[in-house]
Amino acid sequence: METVYDIQTILEYLPHRYPFLLIDRVVAIDPGEKITALKNVTYNEPFFQGHFPQQPIMPGVLLVEAMAQAGGVLAFESRAAEDRGAPVYFMGIDKVKFRKPVVPGDQLILEARLLKLRSKAAKLSGNAFVNQALVAEAEFMATFGSAS
Repeated sequence: METVYDIQTILEYLPHRYPFLLIDRVVAIDPGEKITALKNVTYNEPFFQGHFPQQPIMPGVLLVEAMAQAGGVLAFESRAAEDRGAPVYFMGIDKVKFRKPVVPGDQLILEARLLKLRSKAAKLSGNAFVNQALVAEAEFMATFGSAS
């Protein structure tokens, strides 16, 4: 997949850092519409030490967070240029479903779509896929902080 934003660019958009940065690359973005990002899931992820040592599975809350981070980049890019300095905060979640486990070696494809964009908030839907199979889905809300 072609890289639209590499990790260095993602670090400019998101305040998250290791071990909580959960997207490695943005492969497609259409501001105001949709983003596709990816996360390479490796056995070295810190959460696998305890979830679960004998059968490692990526925690569902981190799947949701990965979708939300991709959505955060989309929300940031979808705002007017003069408003882009404001941070994007996760505000709410709804309609979460987990369909299949995500394990080390999987490549997680994260898609987020902008459902509504207002001056102070955004509503998005997210899907996570492994090998084209849907593994998680959710709707979430984000709010924009003030630019400093």
